Amino acid sequence: MSTGITTLSIKPHIAHNEATSTTAKSTKRNIIVYKNPNTDNIFIRKLNFTGWNVSQVEDVIRVSSIINDHDFRIGLVFIENHSSQSALEKISHVLLAGESILWVALTEHGSIKNDAVCRLISRYCYDYYTLPVDIEKLLVTLGHAWGMSGIKNVQHNHDTDVEGINGMVGNSKPMQRLYRNIHKVARSDAPVLLTGESGTGKELTARAIHQLSNRAEKPFIAVNCAALPAALIQSELFGHEKGAFTSANQRRIGRFEAANCGTIFLDEISDLPLELQINLLRFLEEKVIERLGSTCEIPVNARVIAATHDRLETLVQKGSFREDLYYRLNVLQIVMPSLRERTTDIELLARDIFKRFSNENRSNSRGFSQKSLRAIAHHPWPGNVRELINRIRRAMVMSEGQLISPADLGLEEDSQSQSFTTLEESRMEATKRAIASTLQHTHNNISRASRELGVSRTTLYRMINKFSINT
Repeated sequence: MSTGITTLSIKPHIAHNEATSTTAKSTKRNIIVYKNPNTDNIFIRKLNFTGWNVSQVEDVIRVSSIINDHDFRIGLVFIENHSSQSALEKISHVLLAGESILWVALTEHGSIKNDAVCRLISRYCYDYYTLPVDIEKLLVTLGHAWGMSGIKNVQHNHDTDVEGINGMVGNSKPMQRLYRNIHKVARSDAPVLLTGESGTGKELTARAIHQLSNRAEKPFIAVNCAALPAALIQSELFGHEKGAFTSANQRRIGRFEAANCGTIFLDEISDLPLELQINLLRFLEEKVIERLGSTCEIPVNARVIAATHDRLETLVQKGSFREDLYYRLNVLQIVMPSLRERTTDIELLARDIFKRFSNENRSNSRGFSQKSLRAIAHHPWPGNVRELINRIRRAMVMSEGQLISPADLGLEEDSQSQSFTTLEESRMEATKRAIASTLQHTHNNISRASRELGVSRTTLYRMINKFSINT
């Protein structure tokens, strides 16, 4: 199976309600084409005009990441008449992964007599054509689809709040994209896969999806698959009957059953043992579970949101993660941005964390020095937001000054910050030295020092306290 993307060019056909002058000025538009590797490429070559950027993809495993990496508003999907159930499931995965895309289906003659194909087209597609297709007519439809997508995007941008949601902080472009994706997937009940580095806020994102969904009033159950004891994981997830094992003194419902009508969040899904992956697959397919020690099927209506910092595609190739389960989980994918990708948010995050924990720590610190903010900005943050929180909380406890320093955070000063200070920092340092020198000269006589400095005794006491000057 091919894993590459072939980029072609196609001349955009502008819908009749768009001015012809727009054609000459229009920028290239992205369109995704999904087809079976065995599909004849003659049709694709016929679309070799100018104005469109066509990304041709044949590998369903990579569809979600490809869609996330490009701004696709419309797409073409080939549906063959003899498509197997497995092939149709892969096509539905593609269509769901590109939920915001307006899809046009290209089917073989007779395909629309297939109930499964009809369901796919009616549920997910903007329009369809049977092959062989009249290229000019298809281009008219693509032009209309592009225009309609533009209208929907404009309306969505008005409707979507790109400010922080559910306690999330940040207004950088990666975070605005994350907020939009959260709003999109919250409207669906399909499974969601959250990927990205550790410490990027996957559980916070999962809770945000739940809070914005129609399940918000129902339970949100979070499960860390890596933290569950191997011997008890099946019982924890699916429950057990009395007497199912030695210490099973009474019936117990599992996490899935507890999440009925709500959302279950499976963190570190890559650590789920292979023997239990089949149980999860069955739940996703049939929405039923069986308690340990029972043969009775229990229907459970819970939405699954899974998360991992591992590359599941690699684990699938190694055989440690089921390919069919990967398809079921990776219907809608959100890639969490690392802290390195959102540097403009770091200071905002740091100040929010300081404010959040200031009461807990009863810290004497009033904030961050400019040097510490520069050190924060230049640190690579391998632990992402989790590391930032830990360093700030530790600094708030250990800091002895009014302002948190790079040393308090356990960070080295940036080489630029060692030779560069702001006007405010220079003024504060000069003031501190003047007060300390005057106090030493007057043998800590506050009245005399205040007169020499030209300030009141109250002001001098306040400044001595501010700069932590020993008297």
